[in-house]
Amino acid sequence: MSTTSTPAEQKLPRLRMRLSPAAEGHVRRGHPWVFDNSIREQNREGVAGELAVIYDRSDRFLAVGLYDPHSPIRVRVLYAGPPMTLDAHWWSRHLDSAVNRRAALFGPDTTGYRLINGESDGWPGLVVDRYAGVLVIKLYTAAWYPQLPHVVELLLERFTGFRVVLRLSRNIQEWMAGRGLHDGDVLVGELLSPAVTFQEYGIKFEADVVRGQKTGFFLDQRENRRIVGSMVEKMVAQSGGRRVLNAFSFSGGFSLAAARAGAAEVTSLDISKHALESAQRNFAINNADPHIASSLHRTVQADVFEWLGSAETEPFDFIVLDPPSLAKRESEREMALRAYQHLSQEAIVRLRPGGVLMSASCSAHVSAEEFFEAVRYVARRSRRNFRELRTTRHAPDHHATFKEAEYLKAIYLAFD
Repeated sequence: MSTTSTPAEQKLPRLRMRLSPAAEGHVRRGHPWVFDNSIREQNREGVAGELAVIYDRSDRFLAVGLYDPHSPIRVRVLYAGPPMTLDAHWWSRHLDSAVNRRAALFGPDTTGYRLINGESDGWPGLVVDRYAGVLVIKLYTAAWYPQLPHVVELLLERFTGFRVVLRLSRNIQEWMAGRGLHDGDVLVGELLSPAVTFQEYGIKFEADVVRGQKTGFFLDQRENRRIVGSMVEKMVAQSGGRRVLNAFSFSGGFSLAAARAGAAEVTSLDISKHALESAQRNFAINNADPHIASSLHRTVQADVFEWLGSAETEPFDFIVLDPPSLAKRESEREMALRAYQHLSQEAIVRLRPGGVLMSASCSAHVSAEEFFEAVRYVARRSRRNFRELRTTRHAPDHHATFKEAEYLKAIYLAFD
């Protein structure tokens, strides 16, 4: 794969730029973004997807990345270091690095995972998720448009016979539509249904790879689902069947993990009827598992904040709080922290003695430590004795290599 042969680049001199001293330092230390307001010199206007070469203040090669004139993140850095040509061999090794990083993570009972995690794998603005025999490419920047055929070609060399689906972030959908590409396009092969069945530690799930959130499923919570299942299994072994609440349940991932672990009753709580129907389908396709088949699965369509605060809410042995992002911008951070505290406070009240609360956050504007401390604070205020069992961050296939990529965190507390 060569990134030097787009028509626009063949007719123009190489796009060159220099940055502010602060931005130069960030790139030298490995940060993958160059913002528009940090560019001090640029030899010409660039087009989406061409290579931009960055030089330092001494006119030495610093980095090279994909240019995006439509985004405040003007350059997504592909490589920084000694001078390097991004030829076909480089791109092949670049992809192999991401693929090999996952090679030892999953056995045959897990066929859903992140294959390329954007900037943290050196593919800024691009992720690839695998769902059984389907690869879903999601683009967050128009800069990948000229390179998309080459990306697909590289992937198919390693995943022969796979189907490929394209997903697009909202900010680039209109621009890409003008070039004939749309969110949910099937680029390679044919899908008989947008719902693709895959496995996660032996549990079957459906992923709507054409219209679903993210790339079709919340793969990033896989390890927390495994942990919840393990904890519920130990609780069941100690004193029989348990009642589990999965709040903000979406398609029932935590619910299924608890049911397979032997929970007598599992409640999936979500405001979305569509999400609860998906959870019911996921339970149905796992009916061959005796534990899942024997677990009573209830679905409740309601606002979680209102439902948890209801006097009629029954006590549970395990409560999972996994809300969507409550702080989409920095200005919402304090409000989000109060919301996390309120949710945890209401959940603690509804935990039986010996019960466990798992509270999670996917808000990048809320740091892990301030989230953990917010939950610990309401736990202390509850006047119940509690133990902190563990905290978790990103799953290994969703690793984060710079601050802005850090978003996922969870804390587990057991109450007497």
